[in-house]
Formats: sequence, structure tokens, C-alpha cells
Amino acid sequence: MVAVTLAWSTAGVVSRHLESARSFEVTFWRALFTAVTLLLILPLLRGRRVFSDMRHAGTSFWVSGVCWSVMFTAFMLALTLTSVANVLVTMSLGPLFTALVARIFIGHRIALRTWVAIAAAGVGIAIMYGSQVSAEQIRGIVVALCVPVAGAINWTITQNSHAQGHDVDLVPAVFVGAVLSAAATLPMAYPFQATPHDLGLLAYLGAGQLAIPCVLSVMCARVLKAPEISLLALLEVIFGIVLAWAGAGEAPGPSVLTGGTLVIGALLVNELLGWQQRRSDS
Repeated sequence: MVAVTLAWSTAGVVSRHLESARSFEVTFWRALFTAVTLLLILPLLRGRRVFSDMRHAGTSFWVSGVCWSVMFTAFMLALTLTSVANVLVTMSLGPLFTALVARIFIGHRIALRTWVAIAAAGVGIAIMYGSQVSAEQIRGIVVALCVPVAGAINWTITQNSHAQGHDVDLVPAVFVGAVLSAAATLPMAYPFQATPHDLGLLAYLGAGQLAIPCVLSVMCARVLKAPEISLLALLEVIFGIVLAWAGAGEAPGPSVLTGGTLVIGALLVNELLGWQQRRSDS
């Protein structure tokens, strides 16, 4: 799982080394290479019936695919609008958004510690973005927020389906998300400007940064507990900021460091307290 988070964290620094590809074209190629990679991997993991089984999947599976497509598209677009640190810290709010969505739609109770974490994270985000008032930065913030919101909806749907005895197969859902993202961004990606150098980097983002790590994370989820996954996933933020700093010279400003530390600290304390409580209850 640590290797998975390290792979995920390379998106920011790699995107900063693209020569000509921008915005929707970056998203299109990454999603296309992800879909092609999963097209090859899925039959090995799920057998040759995997694609025919997808046609008979329930509504939750297809909604999950749409959520994945939103996450893929919004993530790469946000990286073209604002800094890597801003995007990664905003994405890390996923567990808190998930708690809110689960409370609203399926009635899950939110613990006091999570409410405190939500408030602290909100202060951290305000500190991060308080001095960034340009139109482009605001667009970047809004687009980046789509990632944890879509992730929260996705998690709630899959967990609710599991509770009803209808598990959503996440790896094929990722494939559907990649196909939908590529199809949605193709019209806006044309005319293509990516150089062969760009296509090589984008192929890596599709296969090595997204498709393969997503498959490995699903495998990790079979043996690691949810709190362990959540805690380890926070490493993506740290790895991503450090890599963008070292590999692309994108140093986070004082407000980002202060606000980001508050957000990550709130998430870390919330998960650790929750883990401790679950262990004592068992």
C-alpha cells in the first residue's frame, strides 16, 4: 500500500514535465491509457467473462463508474489550474466528505471526533486558500473539490450496496470510469498537441500511476483494515508535495504548509482515535 501511494503521488511532478499537452488533452490521454491497461489486466484478474458480466451489473456499479470518471477528470484538470499541494490536500478531505454524505443519505452517525476533524480541516482549507483569490485559483479549488465529493459518493454507494448483499466490483468500475472520462474529454482535447515525449509520460500516468496502483489497492483492501488504508493513503499527500518540490521546483507556500498540516493532522488524529475506539470495543 505504501508503494501504491508512492505511485499515485507521482501525477503532479510528472504533469509538470509535459511539453505541449494541456488541460482536457492531458485528462483524455491519461484516461485512455488507463482504460487500455485495464482492458488487458481485467481478463487476467476476473476471467474472460468480466466484460459480459459488466453488462448485467446493477445500478450501483454504473454509478460507481461515473464517480470514478468524475474523479479522474477533475483531478487532472485541477492540476492544470492550481498547485500540486493544493490539489492533494483538498483530495485528502475524502474521508470527512464521506462521513457527511453517509450521514445525509444512509443515516450513519458522525462521531464527535469526526465533527471536530471536519471543523479543523475547514479552518486548514481556509488558511490554504485565503490568500489565493485569482479566478484561476478559484476554478482550481472548485474542480479539486469534485474529487473528494465524488469519492465520498462512490464509497457510500459501494458500502450501501455491500450492506444489501450486492457487492460492487471496483476494478471493472475503474475501467468504466476511465472509458467515460476519455469519451467526455475527447471533444475538448482536439486538436491534439501532445508530443511523443508527452505521450510517453501520459502513458505512464495511465498505466503506472493509475491503473496498476488501483488494482493493487483493491488487493490491499482484502488484507488491510479500512483505517489502515485511510492512514496509509495520506502518504500520497506527503509524497506528492515532496516530489513536486524536488522534481519540479514547486515549493509550497507558508499558507499551504500551515493549512495542509492542519488538514492532515485532523485526518490523522480522527483515524487514530477511531481505530483505537474500534479496538477497545472489540
